[in-house]
Amino acid sequence: MPVDVSFVLNGKPVTVTADPLERLLDLLRVELGLTGTKEGCGEGECGACAVIVDGELADSCLVAVGSLQGSTVETIEGFRETERFRVLEKAYADAGAVQCGFCTPGMIMASEALLRKNPRPDAEAVREGLSGNLCRCTGYGMIVEAVLDAAEKGSGSW
Repeated sequence: MPVDVSFVLNGKPVTVTADPLERLLDLLRVELGLTGTKEGCGEGECGACAVIVDGELADSCLVAVGSLQGSTVETIEGFRETERFRVLEKAYADAGAVQCGFCTPGMIMASEALLRKNPRPDAEAVREGLSGNLCRCTGYGMIVEAVLDAAEKGSGSW
């Protein structure tokens, strides 16, 4: 039975009527048209659907809409409006850390979540912070380099 769920999405209050067990991923993509969040595995293994919920990185395929009451959700669409996104975007481009782009929104959200908690990570901390995100095209060396570069260039932003 559908319920009303109110939360903040990308800085704006929203109320949705949904099955409380519906996946956040489906709500975002199908009902709200926020298609930057991708579905890869649907099991929380690949990170393509990563969003930030209440300041924590979350796989939206594992988040039930009913659990979002009073929460704050940030997707790639909301994050791309920030200066921090521009720093990460440039670092990813400069390092050649983007190829097909399917994993990129989730990688960017994981990078942001990491840099919020650890603004000056070393390579090992970056690898650990991104460990829940899979990339089949680029290779992780360039992605780690991009996050380290963003941390250096955006140090005042995080």
